[in-house]
Amino acid sequence: MELKEIQELLKLVNRTNLTEVEIEKKEFKIKIRRKSPESNVIYTTQQAPALAAAPVAAAPAAPAAPAPEAKAEAKKSAPAPKADSEPDTSNLVEFKSPMIGTFYRSPNPESPSYVNVGDRISKGQVVCIVEAMKLFNEIESEVEGKIVKIMVDNAQPVEYDQVLFLVDPNG
Repeated sequence: MELKEIQELLKLVNRTNLTEVEIEKKEFKIKIRRKSPESNVIYTTQQAPALAAAPVAAAPAAPAAPAPEAKAEAKKSAPAPKADSEPDTSNLVEFKSPMIGTFYRSPNPESPSYVNVGDRISKGQVVCIVEAMKLFNEIESEVEGKIVKIMVDNAQPVEYDQVLFLVDPNG
């Protein structure tokens, strides 16, 4: 089975409600299974052990909102915060990982990154690699726009559906 065939199979499982797919050839066997259509995909093969999912850190708790009287007092005494401190991210598209694995920004350590902050990307363009079970899967963009932020460090584990990039479709 070729790498492209495996990638297409993984994409098919991610896009559909399939819960299990198993393919067996002479010297190759692959089984893709998930507990339910909403859960993460689990990848296994006969030759290699299954990947263990990395724990996801909990988001910090939001601070409690001050009482209305305190808000009114704060408005009188403090100048309004500048809009430059927090950019508007409501129009940004989250580019998510289609699988569990290790995120790589370039094809090898000596090569430049596929994309950097500020780069324009187009549909079908390779933007990174996610390694899963010693298979290096080139991840292609499904959106057009400008890379605003890279959310994952190079060579870090990623989860299924984890945000990898923030893309401005109007950029």
